This record gives sequence, C-alpha cells and structure tokens, in this order.
Amino acid sequence: MKLRIILLPLLLLGCAQQSETIKPTVKPLMEAVYASGFVVSDQEYQVFSMADGTVQQIALREGEVIKKGQPLLMVESQQQNARYTIARESYEQALANKGPALAELKALVESAHSKLKFDSVNLVRYENLLKSNATSRVEYDRAQVQYTNSRNEYLGMISRLTKSENELNLAIQNAYNQLAIAEEESGNYVLRSELDGMVFKIMKEQGELVRRGELVAVVGKPDNFYLKLTVDELDVQRVQAGQEVVIRIDAYPQQVFRGKVRKVFPMVDTRQQSLRVDAELSEKLPGLFSGLAVEANIIIRQKDMAVVIPRQYLLPGDSVMIRTEAGTQKIKVVRGIETLQEVEILEGLNADSNLISAR
Repeated sequence: MKLRIILLPLLLLGCAQQSETIKPTVKPLMEAVYASGFVVSDQEYQVFSMADGTVQQIALREGEVIKKGQPLLMVESQQQNARYTIARESYEQALANKGPALAELKALVESAHSKLKFDSVNLVRYENLLKSNATSRVEYDRAQVQYTNSRNEYLGMISRLTKSENELNLAIQNAYNQLAIAEEESGNYVLRSELDGMVFKIMKEQGELVRRGELVAVVGKPDNFYLKLTVDELDVQRVQAGQEVVIRIDAYPQQVFRGKVRKVFPMVDTRQQSLRVDAELSEKLPGLFSGLAVEANIIIRQKDMAVVIPRQYLLPGDSVMIRTEAGTQKIKVVRGIETLQEVEILEGLNADSNLISAR
C-alpha cells in the first residue's frame, strides 16, 4: 500500500510535465552586436611638454573655454633658460662678425678700385701713344687686357661685398628672431592651445615636475563628440557603416541614446582580439564630457513583428517538439533573427502552435 502512495504522485507529476506547453510570442525582435568604449571629442588636441621643467602657473582650469593661441600652462625650464643664453650669444656674435668681415671686403674693393683707376689711365696713355705711332699694337693690347681684368675684378669684388653684407644682415636678423623667442620663453615656457574649444583635462598641478614629451593637458571642441567602440573579433563580418547603434552611458543610467556606425577600422587588435568601430551620435547630449564610458548594441537586424520562441525549445537540426490533437510531433523550422535568449522562427510555426520543451 505504501508503494502505491509513493508512485501515484510521481505518475501525476510526470503527466503534468508532459502536458506543459507554451505558444510562440509575436513581438518586435532585434539582433545586435555588443560594443563598449568611450565618448571622444571629434576635435581633440593633446598638449605635450616640449622640455623638462616645473609647472609655474596654470592659466585655465578644466571646463573653461580657451581660444587658439591662448596660454594654458607656464613651465619654468632650465633648458629654455640655456636656450636664451645660447641665442643671446649667437646674436652678439653675429653683430661682432659683421664689422670685421665687411672691413676686410671693403679693403679688397678699395684695392681693386685703385688698380682699375691705374689701368684705366694707363690704357688711355697707350691709346694716345698708338695714335702717334709711339708704341706697338702689342703693347696697347696688353694694356687693354690689364684694364679689362681689373674692371672684372673690381665688379666681382663689389658683388661679393654686396652678397656678404646681405648674408651677414640676414644672419643678424635670424639670430635676433631666435633671441626674441627665447627671451619671451625664458624663465616661463608657455604651452598654448592649438584650437578654440574647452579645457577637458589638466594632468599636472602647480609645482609639479614635467618631462619632455609628457602629456600635460587635453583641449577639444565641447559640442562635437563621437563614440570610440570596440567589438569582439568574432563579430567583424557583421558590423558595417550606417548601422544603427543603441547606446547606454554610465553617467546617464536612465537614458537610452541612439547613433550610427561611422567607420569600421580594417585592422583587428590582436592583443585585445577586438576591432575598433567609430559611431556618431544622432543627438546632442547634455553635459557630455570626453572620456565617459559607454555600452552599445550595434543593430544587425530587427523586425517589428516576429514569431519568437525561447532558445531552449530549439532542438539540434533546427527542429522543435509540438503537441497537436494527434499527439507529440517533431517538426523542422527555419530560423531568422537570433539573440542569446530567443530565436525568430520564419517557417514551421505560428502563434497558435503548442511547443513542448525538450528538457
């Protein structure tokens, strides 16, 4: 009698499990690729230190508007002070070189000019002697050659003097320009913005040391942002430009934003086994700042009305178990959109079908 009492509930439970069915759901369905990344300014300028030194002054703080060419940080640099010393010495040397160099050339010009005058007078004398048959044609031709050579030498020296004077003046001007720049930057080496925008990030505080080539600030446009995303390398064939993107930003957990894929980069990052994808935002986001973390779904396919079943009801070989008036039956189906939890059925089922779980 005890055996019957135990078996009866088990038998009833087995019957209940066999008769348990569900119907497919008709609803919107979306297939998407997961992506994650950051908000990035569409025009961003990174400011690097060009010398070792110490931050003496921070002209602007994060969030403040900055104009192109406006000072951002001032760095005291021993290298810049040394540069000023070298520039000053170079300028003084350029000035000192001009006088002696020109004096030497002017002396050569004067000497050439004196010889030209002598040979010119001598040529006139030989012309007169030749007319009176007091000298030979050979002597006259020799005097004429001497005059021609003296004239060419004099003109060459004048040209050399002019060229040297121009070169010395140019050297002085260049040295002066370098001195002016070094003088402006000596003591305080000024880092300036290369664009109109907003200060996004200051990496240093006043008094801190900086190294040559070190990133010290980030400036960008405060109203033009895009998403710098990464997707798994297994999904690279599914993502393409123009696809819609549904975006969630950690800073705005209650809001959902939308955008579109702007660019799919052609090279996979082998270290991260991922692909870079850039997406543009379809709307301007309030209070957005560069560097915000985001998660996104890149929509591959979607339907407003799809016949959907839970994934666990799909059997190997694209088949399902259904219950009909004639009993249990295994039928083939054609799959459509798939997610981790659900599968769209294109053929083989309708909304009135009674599905039986294979488990």
